[in-house]
Amino acid sequence: MKLHELQAVEGSRSEHYRKGRGIGSGNGKTAGKGHKGQNARSGGGVALGFEGGQMPLWRRLPKRGFKNVNRVEYAVVNVEDLNKFEAGKVVNAATLKDAGLIGKEYCGVKVLGKGKLEKALTVQASKFSKSALEAIKAAGGTAEVI
Repeated sequence: MKLHELQAVEGSRSEHYRKGRGIGSGNGKTAGKGHKGQNARSGGGVALGFEGGQMPLWRRLPKRGFKNVNRVEYAVVNVEDLNKFEAGKVVNAATLKDAGLIGKEYCGVKVLGKGKLEKALTVQASKFSKSALEAIKAAGGTAEVI
């Protein structure tokens, strides 16, 4: 088979439907928009969340709290989870992801100090808690901020 001999599977491709192309097309004159009204006009239709002039739900409900648009979120790993790796290994975001300890990386990885580390590892992360730093150093490993 050659590239010029390739063909689409029967029924997989249909012609583009041309609206408003005469009465014989079955969708002429008003082109499926009915007669007059807001939705028949060009650029017509209502805005998202518009409820016909009634006070919209998103304005009726109380607003609470504060959403910080500059929030920095980290994927969190505890020191006890690092025992999964063999001694002397370099642990970074990629190895943590492969091991299934983190899902999404977000803005980086933060290592927290819950549990005890029993192996000397080189841990590369965006942030470390004080207790995590102490636990890594106590086990004979190193912590590198990247």
